[in-house]
Amino acid sequence: MSRSDPTAARLIPANAQNRYEVTRAELPLSCPMPGMYLWNSHPRVYLPIEATGRAKCPYCGAEYVLVD
Repeated sequence: MSRSDPTAARLIPANAQNRYEVTRAELPLSCPMPGMYLWNSHPRVYLPIEATGRAKCPYCGAEYVLVD
């Protein structure tokens, strides 16, 4: 018998997209983001997005755009 984790149902696959839009409420920005699975991803890295409104992950190449 297996137990299901209710929080796992809300997680999204890490590195599934090439471009993500984030809001100031989601800062500080890290890749993978907190709502992503971590088991199949790279180490977490924090990305400086505040100054330019854009950041690119050095591991997976995902691009993040700050939207308000």
